[in-house]
Amino acid sequence: MLRVENLSSSYKTIDGDVHVLNNVNFTVNDNEIFGIAGESGCGKTTLLNSLYDIIEYPLVVDSGRVVLEGTKNGNHFSYATGEIRKTWWNNISYVPQAAQSVLNPIVRVKTQFLDSIPKEDRKKETPAQTLERVALYLKELSLSPDVLEAYPFQLSGGMRQRAIIALATFMAPNLVLADEPTTALDVVVQKGILMMLMRLQKQLKNSLIIVSHDMGVHYQITNRMAIMYSGSIAELGPTEAIFNDPIHPYTTMLVGALPRVGEDIQRVGIAGRPPALKNPPPGCRFAPRCPRATDRCRKEVPEFREVRPGRFAACHLLNE
Repeated sequence: MLRVENLSSSYKTIDGDVHVLNNVNFTVNDNEIFGIAGESGCGKTTLLNSLYDIIEYPLVVDSGRVVLEGTKNGNHFSYATGEIRKTWWNNISYVPQAAQSVLNPIVRVKTQFLDSIPKEDRKKETPAQTLERVALYLKELSLSPDVLEAYPFQLSGGMRQRAIIALATFMAPNLVLADEPTTALDVVVQKGILMMLMRLQKQLKNSLIIVSHDMGVHYQITNRMAIMYSGSIAELGPTEAIFNDPIHPYTTMLVGALPRVGEDIQRVGIAGRPPALKNPPPGCRFAPRCPRATDRCRKEVPEFREVRPGRFAACHLLNE
C-alpha cells in the first residue's frame, strides 16, 4: 500500500537547515494498522505530513520519496511524492493532530462535508442526495444525522473527533493517516474513538497509520509499529514482538517504563532528553542516553537493517 524509500526532510530556517527526517525506510501493507511511536519532537508529525504530501515551505524533501499504490474499484493507482495530493480523500485521507480545531466553527457540518467531497465523486447527485448518503454513514458511526445541521462549537470534543474521522473515511480511502487522534480526550472517549477506528478499518478493509506517543494506544490496536527517535526509526516490527521482546535499547527502556496492572514496582523513566535536531550528536543519537553505549556508538551512525525475520533496528550492539 505504501512505501517510504530513503526519505530525508528538513526545515529551512534563517539559522540553517534543521534535518527532521533522516533516511527513513518502511512499508505499510494492505489491510493493516501500522503505528508510529516516539517522544515529542522526534519527527512523527513531519513524517505524516511527508506521507500525505503536505510539502510546503519551510519543509522540503532532501532525498527519497513516498509511493502510494493499490487497487480501488478494480482500477490500479500509483502516486509518488509530489503527486499524492491529487488523490486526497479518494485513496488517502488525513486526520490531523488537534483535529477538533480543524472544523470551521461558523460553518455547519453538512457544508463542510459537501466541500470535502469532489464533485466528480457525487455521482451526479444533488447536494441533498449526497447528504442522505452522509447521514446513513454517520448512523453507522453511532453519530446522529442531526450533527450535519450543527455548528462545530455545538458539539462535544468526542463528537467533533468522530465527525472529523467520518469526513476522512466517507470516500472509503485505501489509506487513512491519523495523527494523535485521542489527544485531549478523556479516557472513556479515547476508548470509543479507538474502537471506532478499528471497526472502520475492518469494515473498509483499508490500511491505517496511527501516530501516537501513547504506547498503550499502539498495544491495543496496531499490527506493526515503528519506534522513532530523533528523526530516524530505531526499531520496526510486529507490535506484540516489540512489547514482549524489544531489540533496540531505546525500545527496551520505553517498554520498561510502562506501568502494568497488578505490579507493585516503581517504574523509572529514561534519563536525559532527546537531542536538538538542529545540532544532533555524532554517531547514534541515542548514545548520550544509552547505558550500553560504546565508543563506536558515539562515532558511527548505525545502519537500519533487518536483524530478525520481520524485525528491523538500528543499533551497533546487535552485532555483538
